[in-house]
Amino acid sequence: MAVWRTGILNSGELRRILADMKEMIRIFLLAAGLSLVGVAMAEAACYVEYKAKRDNPLELFYEVAVVRAPCNVASARAQLAPKLAARGLTLLKILSVRK
Repeated sequence: MAVWRTGILNSGELRRILADMKEMIRIFLLAAGLSLVGVAMAEAACYVEYKAKRDNPLELFYEVAVVRAPCNVASARAQLAPKLAARGLTLLKILSVRK
């Protein structure tokens, strides 16, 4: 906090306050920029409806997943198949791909 001396700030304290304000503005602008990047990335995501299965015993799955762009069946298949295989599932069919 600034120390008031006879009603006015001395110039060193004023410079420090202004420097602190500039730093706070930089942090705010950086945070705002990062949030806009996050929104842009979220808008670039694609929603994929798909069917998958697990054998022994047979289990069928219908799920919706989010994948990165480009939003097409080939890209969705390439991204989903390894993730599903790690869970012991086999991708059967991609039903739809939407933004």
